[in-house]
Amino acid sequence: MNENQTSTSKKKAAVPDRQYFFPVQIIEYFIEEGKASLQVTNLAQFILSFMAGAFIAFGALGSVLLSMGVDTTGTYNLLSGVGFAIGYTMIFLSGSILFTEINVLLPSYILQSKYWISKKVLRFWGICYIGNFLGALFVGFLLNMSGSLDKEFYETLLKFMEKKMEFTERGTWGWFQVLFSGILANWLIGIAAVLATAARDVMGKIFGILLPVIIFEAGNFQHAVANMGYFSITVLEGFEYSWYEFILLNLIPATIGNLIGGGILVSLLLSFAFKDDIDDDIVKEEEEEVEKLKHKME
Repeated sequence: MNENQTSTSKKKAAVPDRQYFFPVQIIEYFIEEGKASLQVTNLAQFILSFMAGAFIAFGALGSVLLSMGVDTTGTYNLLSGVGFAIGYTMIFLSGSILFTEINVLLPSYILQSKYWISKKVLRFWGICYIGNFLGALFVGFLLNMSGSLDKEFYETLLKFMEKKMEFTERGTWGWFQVLFSGILANWLIGIAAVLATAARDVMGKIFGILLPVIIFEAGNFQHAVANMGYFSITVLEGFEYSWYEFILLNLIPATIGNLIGGGILVSLLLSFAFKDDIDDDIVKEEEEEVEKLKHKME
């Protein structure tokens, strides 16, 4: 065996680049993304939130359109989940800002800032929530004004919304059930954000979003902004529940649950599990910014 053959025989087989990011890298991305979201102007935050609300309404639209006329439960749940995942994919890939997504991003950032929650952070949360709702209502208004959807669509949509509101008939316990369901919803949506961030190509991101969203939709879990999407389309079409009932008995407990599910069961757990592996420079930079904010407040 000559020298070239020996050299060749010692070469290792080429190993393809890893096609996903490790969990600690995902947490670091969430920290940076949460910080970056706070740097844009309030107007930009509102526009991106408005877009996300609109895309969620399109996701609600898709979930109904794809599942219409399907009688088999499993197929029905699968298709409605795929339809809703379309809206979430539009949000994630467009850079829009969704309330249930920042429930993961902002806590990740806050946890590295010694739990410092400034007025800027709270204002951003509020802008995002209102922007999502208005975006969903705008799409609902356009859909109703367009006359593009037939009677069968609205009958199916009303069944979707009635299923979301069935907890209101259970009294106080029903309110807490919506809250617990909201925890499950944002836990799954938070994991969808984790999986989508982990993927390094578009198809990987789409599948990362799709899998948890199918479970969330099939389980009838209470996602505050998704419910905004369904409500925005039904509100002009004879929806039997009032704004008061929707907001107080569904939206508020779902929102609280979403905050817990995303902030604690995704951000807190992952940040704590990988706290020793997070880049020291990121943590140090956040600590310095917190000190600057404290001096300004003084």
